[in-house]
Amino acid sequence: MILPTLFLFGMITCLFNKKIREGFFGRLNTYTQLKVFMNKNETENDIYWFHAASLGEYEQIKPVLAGLKEIEPSSKSIVSFFSPSGYNHVNDQNIDCKIYLPFDFFWIINQCLKIVKPKKIILAAYDVWPNLIWRAEYMGVPTTLFAARFSNNTSKLLPFIKDFYKRVYSSFYAIYTISNSDNNLLQLILKNSINPIIRVLGNPRYDEVKIKADNFTIERTKSVLQRPKTLLLGSMHKEDENIILESIVSLMNEINDLSIIWAYHEPKDQYLDQASTFFKSKNFSVERISKTKPNKLNARVCLVDTIGQLAQLYWYGQIAYIGGGFSTGIHNVMEPAIARLPIYFGPRYNNSHEAEELIKNGGGFQIDSGTDLFLGIKKLFNDETTFIKASYASTNVVHRNLGSATRVVRNIIHD
Repeated sequence: MILPTLFLFGMITCLFNKKIREGFFGRLNTYTQLKVFMNKNETENDIYWFHAASLGEYEQIKPVLAGLKEIEPSSKSIVSFFSPSGYNHVNDQNIDCKIYLPFDFFWIINQCLKIVKPKKIILAAYDVWPNLIWRAEYMGVPTTLFAARFSNNTSKLLPFIKDFYKRVYSSFYAIYTISNSDNNLLQLILKNSINPIIRVLGNPRYDEVKIKADNFTIERTKSVLQRPKTLLLGSMHKEDENIILESIVSLMNEINDLSIIWAYHEPKDQYLDQASTFFKSKNFSVERISKTKPNKLNARVCLVDTIGQLAQLYWYGQIAYIGGGFSTGIHNVMEPAIARLPIYFGPRYNNSHEAEELIKNGGGFQIDSGTDLFLGIKKLFNDETTFIKASYASTNVVHRNLGSATRVVRNIIHD
């Protein structure tokens, strides 16, 4: 009953939500896309089906897919997405066929698997769909989950639904967790069942962040203290804005040479116009990133009105605040970390192993209020020793976790 109810809910909400509508109608076309792809590629070559929830999760898949293509260049890859943010914004030469994940009804999944006959289905992180896993198991298609993450307060251990998740996860052929803690929680979910192959292999997203950073032409050997005094606010939600906006204004009034780069998670014109009007009302100059270059910012406030620039923009600042921590969960903290920035974020960070690592090592700081952010940033700017220590701790978290992509590829091939 759950899936039909969700399907009906999706049909209703897609009338009012563009993003849901786009994904809903995209899924209606998935089987046709697969038929066209298979008809054009009649081959005996192996097909690997990867799945990511959205753009962020694809950052975990990208280095794994690239590594797999290096070893098996003749293989074909299908990559499915749940969210339009992934489907619309991922363009990778290693993807042979890009689709929306089909509706998770067993007859639809059955149709898709019969036509594709994948060698393996490989999922990243958390977006696990039961009928996809169960039909694949029934048809003898091995399924692998990598970068698996389980928080201490996971609902998967609640008495009434634990058995459901036990059945789902025990149907995987292999599960590769990020950390030993994730491994232990997975073992609790799988208790007294025939377990899949389980290994602790880390998070390939660290490798992708490092690859991206290496491609930048910025002189990264320059000390972070020699950069402009700029605070980058990345992947901002309205909930973050409501909490910290007045504190940002106070910081800018108190620190005359402080500028900010402000990037919404979804840079809608409505949000950008509202932000521009607000900051101008506080007598700050405002410009948009599309009208200038990151190294030639003249305004106190720069609004990011494009997608895909954040990773590079972090190299032009000294401190970062990452959004999502007061709503759905924080976004990518690795990109500011590799750029050597101390990082602030809200209390909802349990979805991010990287954020936990940053806090533990002194490169990340959780805030509960705008006042926390104000005092924390002032302290870093006033104490160079503390600032450098946090900067080093932040980037060190990334460097200590490199190599996961190679381990995941090796085990996908050999398990």
